[in-house]
Amino acid sequence: MNPLDKPWAQLALALLAVLVLPLFLKSGILATEILIFAMVVAACNLLLGYTGLLSFGQGIFFGIGTYAAGICLTRWQIPVPLVLAGAAVLGAATATLVGWLSIRRQGVYFVMLTLAFSQLFYFVAYTFSGVTGGDNGLLGVPRPSIAGTALNAPWSYYTFVAVCFVAVFAILVVVTQSTFGRTLLAIRENEGRAAAIGFPTRLFKIEAFAISGAVTAFGGALHAMLIGVAPLSNIEYHTSELILIMTIIGGSSSLFGSMLGAGFYLLLADALSTVWPRWLLLLGLVLVAVALFLQRGLWGLVERGYDLVFRRQRAPETPAEEH
Repeated sequence: MNPLDKPWAQLALALLAVLVLPLFLKSGILATEILIFAMVVAACNLLLGYTGLLSFGQGIFFGIGTYAAGICLTRWQIPVPLVLAGAAVLGAATATLVGWLSIRRQGVYFVMLTLAFSQLFYFVAYTFSGVTGGDNGLLGVPRPSIAGTALNAPWSYYTFVAVCFVAVFAILVVVTQSTFGRTLLAIRENEGRAAAIGFPTRLFKIEAFAISGAVTAFGGALHAMLIGVAPLSNIEYHTSELILIMTIIGGSSSLFGSMLGAGFYLLLADALSTVWPRWLLLLGLVLVAVALFLQRGLWGLVERGYDLVFRRQRAPETPAEEH
């Protein structure tokens, strides 16, 4: 195993990234958004990288968390810790339902089911505009307060999100290194064999969905407080596509690769949008290059760089044969 793939190394890299971002970015909002999407992409990685499930339903859970925060904070003034916990529970419950129905099929049919659910939840949110705000979304979502002081300053809120991110990332590291996580890898590699030796593979998949949904909804709630709005766009299937693209860019073989993918996409999008109005065309070309030449994503590039710098060893000499 590459030393960078060890749990302590993954957590150390995440902590380092949290500390380094404020040194290189002027925008606290952009830095905070990177952490939020890194959290969400790591949750997607639990499904795609560890369980082998290509789900287009991540936007559902992200939108559920967004609306949970928007409704609770703008209409009921519920304390933020309860809002975040409630968003996670609601995301887990929704993901359990979506996962339970979707995993009845495999391959392309599973993908189509998650895409259908994504469209279904979008139109539900669009239709019940009295609850969700429709096209306008829910406006005026406040940020949390600590000791009576609202975290309205961008870097103050960044600190709050950074603490949440490190805690969630550590939990995901523990999950992936546990027996549960190892079983998910076994299911990904050979589901039939895992079932043959007695593992309830469907139950494990549903549990993976629930964990992923909880973390994704948690990130959605944080995002609503970041931008002050619970928009309809957060529950669109385009959000699911965005999360999947970040996951693939970063590399699905590593949790920290999720942070690389989120950071790369958001920073590149921010830079290209100032260059050309049709920046998505340029971004598409970059994504094509990543798909063609970086099959293991940015994390695979990091691993190769580490091997070249620290692990290059001379091949042992073959001892001369005695005559």
